Amino acid sequence: MGTEEAPWWKRGVFYQIYVRSFADSDGDGIGDLRGIIEHLDHLAGSPQSLGVDALWLTPIFPSPLADCGYDVSDHTSVDPAYGGLDDFDALLDECHRRGLKVILDMVLNHTSCEHPWFLESRSSRDNPKRDWYVWRDGRAPGKPPNRWRSVMEGSAWTWDERTGQYYYHAFLPQQPDINWRNPAARRAMLDACRFWLDRGVDGFRLDVINYLHEDELLRDNPRRMGWRPYEMQKHIYDRCRPEDHEVLRELRSILDAYPGAMMVGETFTDDPAEAASYLGNGTDELHLAFNFDFAANRWSAARFRRSVERWEALIPEKGWPAYFLSNHDMPRHITRLGILGDAEARAGVAAVMLLTLRGTPFLYYGEEIGMPASRVPRGKLRDPVGIRFWPLPVGRDCARTPMQWTAGEHAGFSTAEPWLPADKSFPVRNVERQRKDPHSLLNLYRRLIRLRKETPALQLGSYRALPGAEKGVFAYLRELGGHRVAVLLNFTPRDRRVDLRGCPGKGAWRVLLSTRGPEGAETDPAEIRLLPDQALILSR
Repeated sequence: MGTEEAPWWKRGVFYQIYVRSFADSDGDGIGDLRGIIEHLDHLAGSPQSLGVDALWLTPIFPSPLADCGYDVSDHTSVDPAYGGLDDFDALLDECHRRGLKVILDMVLNHTSCEHPWFLESRSSRDNPKRDWYVWRDGRAPGKPPNRWRSVMEGSAWTWDERTGQYYYHAFLPQQPDINWRNPAARRAMLDACRFWLDRGVDGFRLDVINYLHEDELLRDNPRRMGWRPYEMQKHIYDRCRPEDHEVLRELRSILDAYPGAMMVGETFTDDPAEAASYLGNGTDELHLAFNFDFAANRWSAARFRRSVERWEALIPEKGWPAYFLSNHDMPRHITRLGILGDAEARAGVAAVMLLTLRGTPFLYYGEEIGMPASRVPRGKLRDPVGIRFWPLPVGRDCARTPMQWTAGEHAGFSTAEPWLPADKSFPVRNVERQRKDPHSLLNLYRRLIRLRKETPALQLGSYRALPGAEKGVFAYLRELGGHRVAVLLNFTPRDRRVDLRGCPGKGAWRVLLSTRGPEGAETDPAEIRLLPDQALILSR
């Protein structure tokens, strides 16, 4: 299959926008849809743009914000803080004009407790929508139906005094789970997806898609060792249930009726095999599934290589990998992976890895300029996890601070006090400054994405790890139609050498890109020297 025949989501680079933190157009301190429109030149359509191909927008729907928008009160509208449906249509039109695809973050597992459906459901036991959620009697007076724990800690069951039953929530009590076994509830959720597909969106990122069903018998999870209560259970009865796959097959059939539409799933599990199972046979469930095993690695060539090869072995023959290093739920990778080392140089190596592996890369807003995990003062915290467990550093606000556009007030994000404070690094780490520096991280990302577009082997080529590298180097070959590209990543602060004489083909290798040192020169395959924390992309 030629690159022009491959689906766009295989060839493209995605860019995740945390809408509330990207750009504020109306001076209320909250990012919005018009703010994204005003900054599209940074992403695509101009000589200085990153050159990404698709945007993933975090939830834009009305929400009481118990969990930063992942508690949805209306799946077919836009929260007034972000704009209206007309603003969304304008954004979609402007993106499509630039060749940018747009996918929405759909929360199908649960709703807000303030959603009209749940208000009806909890009004009485005989309400027609009662069974749209998971209601059960306790196993004894004052005891919930079982020992299941919420991901956010505490029991996964909340007592409702009015109707004398417990309702189930895998996450916050303000996020009651939809009962996907109820045909009417299932149909309503799928209709919400159709609403946005009809409006022209190019697909969905599906939030915690492996949590849709629970064991019908509500059997207790087996106990295991763990550092917090949720991890002290093996979650075999409250996530990754077989019925989830039936829903995904139905949703896939819906998307297949919209040419080019795709879906990527947040398969929230520490088991890559479980995540890969949601790809089905590669053509009937998710188009892509996130690999958390890869993103959770420490700075180690061996660890990243093992994660990649495990993922390559697990995905179906017709499946396709997807990779990310940062998102809205974890500390940014320049901070995580930069501990005890040259964080800036490591960020460059990580960027090369992410954008040259076989698979679809997902960037997180601000990673292209190296935005760090921010230290948000206690009084400014907004994340319920961070507030509840302060001072433990488990909150997610650190990854959600405003985009750093300029060295001006509030990092150029807003004319008003932002909903979260800008990280203190913004005077020296911002888009405006890095655009002018040819050696900046931003310009490395631009070069990488351009090289990826110009090199079919980096888009769709095969992957295999290369021997002949010293310890601490992750080396692999991308190959398509006889064109070979070698990627060499030095994860150490010392010089390393790689011997590429075992690779197919003859002759010298030419340096396509280097994070340190000259480019364009030819190099002897028997003795390729890597500088400390250097990444090289070579072509033969």
